[in-house]
Amino acid sequence: MIKILTTGGTIDKIYFDATSEYEIGDPTIPHIFNEVGVHAEYDLEPLMRKDSLELTDADRESIRERCEKSRFDQILITHGTDTMCETAEHLMGVEGKTIVITGALSPARFRVTDAVFNLGLAMGAVQSMPAGVYIAMSGEIFTAGNVRKNRKAGRFEKIS
Repeated sequence: MIKILTTGGTIDKIYFDATSEYEIGDPTIPHIFNEVGVHAEYDLEPLMRKDSLELTDADRESIRERCEKSRFDQILITHGTDTMCETAEHLMGVEGKTIVITGALSPARFRVTDAVFNLGLAMGAVQSMPAGVYIAMSGEIFTAGNVRKNRKAGRFEKIS
């Protein structure tokens, strides 16, 4: 079984009007997994509903504690893309767990979104990668500490 922790971020955002007012809604994972026919067993735990720019060191420590104390060895975390690299680095050193962080550059509720693709990539990674901390974005699996968000290009990339 896979443990899924949600922290908010764009993947779960709901926009209300053209002026970009939004709130973080309920996790979209159950709807997406049902729609695409995911049969893997998972345990969903919403931790917080925050834009990743609002996450604090205390929030990151809370995420780490949840991972360390989890009875599950495979953990998928949905997270806002602006600070997911920092959270991934904070999780480095968690022993005996495969932790994969993913998110979306556009909300899962939008007609055109990368959310479904990224969640599929993350589900494959969490079930196949060895213990460690990874980011699943932009069609690639990156090792924590060796990835950055290229805001200008709208993608994640390996740090050379």
